Amino acid sequence: MSKILAVFGATGKQGSSVTNCVLNDQELSQQYTIRAITRDVNSEKAKQLKQKVEVVQGDVLNRDSLEAALTGAHTVFAMTTPSFGPDGFEVEYNSAKTIADIAVKKGANYIIFSTLPPVKEISGGKYTKVHPFDAKAKAEQYIRGLPIKSAFYCPGSFMENFQSQSFLSPQQAPDGTWVMTRHASPKSQIPLIDASGDTGKFVGAILADPNKYEGKTFYAATAFYSLEDIAAVISKATGKTVVYKQISLEDFRNGLSFPDSLTDIFAEGFKYQEEFGYFGPDSKQLVAWAVENARGEPSTFEEYLEAYPIQLT
Repeated sequence: MSKILAVFGATGKQGSSVTNCVLNDQELSQQYTIRAITRDVNSEKAKQLKQKVEVVQGDVLNRDSLEAALTGAHTVFAMTTPSFGPDGFEVEYNSAKTIADIAVKKGANYIIFSTLPPVKEISGGKYTKVHPFDAKAKAEQYIRGLPIKSAFYCPGSFMENFQSQSFLSPQQAPDGTWVMTRHASPKSQIPLIDASGDTGKFVGAILADPNKYEGKTFYAATAFYSLEDIAAVISKATGKTVVYKQISLEDFRNGLSFPDSLTDIFAEGFKYQEEFGYFGPDSKQLVAWAVENARGEPSTFEEYLEAYPIQLT
């Protein structure tokens, strides 16, 4: 009899990738039955998903909905969305804690949590404002202490961000070239992942052999790309001249029309990556292990842009 795999964020990048991985995998599709959890079961994406799997309503702000959604679940893929308000850290941490507590209460056997590196800890307290990372990292530690088996998926920077976060994409200069700017060195290394396409390849490895990977973390990326490498790949993919330019922290902050709390996340986040490595000092070895153990080869940035062309406008 197949086990119920409850998937949070089922209509988003990570959750949909996990769902598609299981459905399209001959072995996993026999072992698991997907229960997709989403806040809005009437959204267009949810309606499309209903044609393939069970879709149920679940909202971290409504414990009753989560208790119903997790009843009978054997394995839970849990993820949280960042909160960018003044109490963003507490909001996101408590969301993850609520999911985990209810999973334990309802008798789930295994939780796979989408985490991120503890920036404050890795940087020795130098960078303290990258709340989405630190909230997930604290939640990971909480889950590790619960009476439930667990493993963790820790993704790199999403390739999709170059399309969804236009303020970080190359901008056209007066001379017609396209310029990508950050306040970090051109050599700064960024681990990239096709979140929609490849999350399932890493989580799928855990699902296929949960005992082997219990307590382990998949630091998930296809490879590391320097900022100047990223510009070069975009240039080749678009046929336009794209270059990387390092600017001052002040200019970077001034270029973002966000509240200070959100600007701080980007400002500190990029400098943290440059100084300490996205996943910490052993970033490249950690990613190499994850790729070696993944259930399928992750897409390169070049392959991603070929499949999903970036529009420079």
